[in-house]
Amino acid sequence: MSLYYPIFLKVEQKLCVVIGGGPVAERKITSLLEAGARVKVIAPEVTERIKILAREGKIIWEERPYRSGDLKDAFLVIAATNNPQVQEEVFAEAEERKIFCNVVDKPALCSFIVPSVVKRGRLQIAISTSGASPALAKRLREQLEELFGPEYAEYLELMAAWRKEILARELSEAERQKLFEQLVLAPIPLWLKRGERDLVKALAQSLALPFEG
Repeated sequence: MSLYYPIFLKVEQKLCVVIGGGPVAERKITSLLEAGARVKVIAPEVTERIKILAREGKIIWEERPYRSGDLKDAFLVIAATNNPQVQEEVFAEAEERKIFCNVVDKPALCSFIVPSVVKRGRLQIAISTSGASPALAKRLREQLEELFGPEYAEYLELMAAWRKEILARELSEAERQKLFEQLVLAPIPLWLKRGERDLVKALAQSLALPFEG
């Protein structure tokens, strides 16, 4: 089989439909909300957490089974249901409307798959085995979570602020790249992990960059 083409989708303010209301659907809904999507859930029954999200106005919940036409105006759909007929019907409508479709655990009914992901603030590392071994993808994710700890969330916020500061300076491209390399090569994540914020501050000051530590 051919490999998947890796891609990150911008779903902010786009309508994303989730068919199903169980624990798997709940996880998909949570991820979509984190990415800023407008989420519509179609299912006769849902988890308590999904009910809360609906009551809070964070999602739209239509308390009924899926029916043809439910994907109108959708950017993508995730079918988190174990009903084979519904899976086939959702995929067929998605193909007809030319929208992204993921039927959970059914690669043949997917135009995209959701990889195993390590998230640390702005840092996202996606892992895929192209469906060969989801268990291995999970294990690799666990290993990467140990390698890239929570300190990387703060590190990326610092790097974003420093990048903005450096780009605002009247420097040549070579001078900018030199500063970026100094920041990337310095063991800043390790210093943050150890609580050695004085070392981060010293580096920032040496490069005339802001740091509140």
